[in-house]
Amino acid sequence: MISPESHPFHLHGFNFFVVGSGIGNFNPNKDPPNFNLVDPVERNTVGVPTGGWVAIRFRADNPGVWFLHCHLEVHTTWGLKMAFDKELRGNEYLKQLSLRSWVVLDWMISSKDINCKKLAFTLSKYPSSSSFGLVIVNFGKNNYTKSQLILLARKTRNTAHISIIMHELDRSTEKEREMAPSSSSSWLRLRVLVLVACLLPSFIQCKIRIYKFNVMATNTTRLCSTKPAVTVNGLFPGPTIFANEDDDLLVKVVNQVQYNLTIHWHGIKQLRSGWADGPAFITQCPIQPGQTYVYNFTITDQRGTLWWHAHIGWLRATVHGALVILPKLGLPYPFPPPDSEVVIILDLAENKNLMDYLFYMVAAIVFYSDIETLINSAMKEGLPFQVSDAYTINGQSRPISNCSSEGGFSFPVEPGKKYMLRIINAALNEELFFKIAGHSLTVVEVDATYVKPFKTGTIFITPGQTTNAILEADLGTGNYLMAASPFMAEPVPIDYTAATATVHYSGTQSSAATTFTDLPPRNATPLATAFVDSLKSLNSQRYPARVPLTVDHSLLFTMGLGFNPCATCIRGSRIAAYFNNISFIRPAISLLNAHFFNISGVFADDFPGNPPIRTMEGTRLYRLAFNSTVQLVLQDTAMITPENHPIHLHGMNFFVVGRGLGNFDPEKDPSNFNLVDPVERNTVGVPSGGWVAVRFRADNPGVWFMHCHLESHTLVGLEMAFVVDNGQGPNQSVRPPPRDLPSC
Repeated sequence: MISPESHPFHLHGFNFFVVGSGIGNFNPNKDPPNFNLVDPVERNTVGVPTGGWVAIRFRADNPGVWFLHCHLEVHTTWGLKMAFDKELRGNEYLKQLSLRSWVVLDWMISSKDINCKKLAFTLSKYPSSSSFGLVIVNFGKNNYTKSQLILLARKTRNTAHISIIMHELDRSTEKEREMAPSSSSSWLRLRVLVLVACLLPSFIQCKIRIYKFNVMATNTTRLCSTKPAVTVNGLFPGPTIFANEDDDLLVKVVNQVQYNLTIHWHGIKQLRSGWADGPAFITQCPIQPGQTYVYNFTITDQRGTLWWHAHIGWLRATVHGALVILPKLGLPYPFPPPDSEVVIILDLAENKNLMDYLFYMVAAIVFYSDIETLINSAMKEGLPFQVSDAYTINGQSRPISNCSSEGGFSFPVEPGKKYMLRIINAALNEELFFKIAGHSLTVVEVDATYVKPFKTGTIFITPGQTTNAILEADLGTGNYLMAASPFMAEPVPIDYTAATATVHYSGTQSSAATTFTDLPPRNATPLATAFVDSLKSLNSQRYPARVPLTVDHSLLFTMGLGFNPCATCIRGSRIAAYFNNISFIRPAISLLNAHFFNISGVFADDFPGNPPIRTMEGTRLYRLAFNSTVQLVLQDTAMITPENHPIHLHGMNFFVVGRGLGNFDPEKDPSNFNLVDPVERNTVGVPSGGWVAVRFRADNPGVWFMHCHLESHTLVGLEMAFVVDNGQGPNQSVRPPPRDLPSC
């Protein structure tokens, strides 16, 4: 395409035998008889000659996801890489050919796994500008010639950049296939990998992104104390996932700890792919110890900052990370591009004597057995939880005088440059203010939706929310405090200390003092309200705000905290939480399973649209027809005390059309709704003693969880779910569950 070039290719996870090589194009009829199958050299990296080819053989005897890439860094950066997953089916491997290099594979595939129609369907999913090289193993049952397949592919993709090599199996190979175990006959069996003249990147706009999460116990040091923590790949925070809009993600999660586990992709709409959403017993049963599950989903019509986290118990205290979705290739940001970008994750740290305390905030460094013991004890005895020791920024707490290892996070900047901060509130129970001394921040996006840019000195962000803001390094030199401090409108016990970090201008002497800033009062409701009221959807031609103007379901959900009788509790009762006076009980199997397979007795679909008089417990869902429109008013109440509630809806975004303090007035308040450019979100903060009104279209079939994102409230029942019925045809219906879906 540009120029032929040599390529040193490295395969992770396996060695291979180099059975042949040559100059020019590989000839599948003439070259294989010359393969050295007696004493070929065994390697892990092989040089593909300029304009030539290399043939290798290996046995896929190592389960997992294994990277294959050019070992010239400039080529890897451009996309000359792909990956194998031993457990993927043949047709799923065809999708990997959308990667930016042209890699030709020779497969042994069951004739049941591939035919001409499936090939046409597979190719039709990718842009017509991309190039493909395919090696098709033909068992003689699909009597298509090479030219017929090329014509079909070109017609399907409207492109000339197609190369297809037909390979006929001889009878011995056919017999060998028939003698293979029946359990593997329909699965891909990798036989020969042929690398031909690999081309430089073509104009691909979507690809398969493959990640592997090993969930493990890792010794982690915070506040000068080392304890084991549950982490992903040994990292805290966990690894950042990068993708482009319209990419497919395959994330293989391996549970290596002794606790059940699920992963939620917070804010991903999961169109028809609810099996990958992640909340335990809502869309899946947990991944049990020693088991694996591949989360497989497509990022559709979303770009910006989201995040992922564990969604069972309080494991998300340490099992979480960023999910960065870049725009489609070639599509710019709708604002001046920054010079650089950085993820900022706000979280907690804990270092209490666990035998002496029950704590309200569960720490970044506490092993889950401690958390589990304390939660179970608190639930049994009905005692309140206590507070955390510190907040963290990117896993690091503020500098501590008696702990030299805690120096805090340092963010280096160059004078005159602009930086986009991708801010995530991963705290379990605190809404936070975020600010940087001496600097203003330009907010450009929240919850992976663009907003009309506005400047602010302080960002307000609830647990579960994300905010992208531009920092302009316009002060020339110096060190400046970055701080995250808690917001709580009511006198509820929380940790009122701040997490701090340093913005360090290059060229500033290490001994230079840090410029500080005044932190907002913990109950600065006017400041929080002013920030929220400034958020407006961009509502441009490319990114319109599709607010439902008519409503099929007008709902009022109250929420609050109360007490349930408890015979084992010290006071004879324990705290419970309610939506519409119903405290949610999670079932023994997943709600999506029960819905998809029509399993009776798991849930009722009679969740009330307005609050009943008496309180109760139950697994009750609200049913919506596909594509129906909903207006939902969320009203905080004061059964014990009013409190802030960040409410998160899975599977769908919503528009925040109104909010206020006090009780919602159905006669007066709707006249003030913003139906032109309301902010679009997946998580909204309901103010203490106030209300929020949202609107959304139920255009995603499945079962979708809605809950408070304060873990202490979710634990005691402040959660419910919507069930959205299928529409017409397969494109408006929930897909069947994947074969590796965990069982209860």
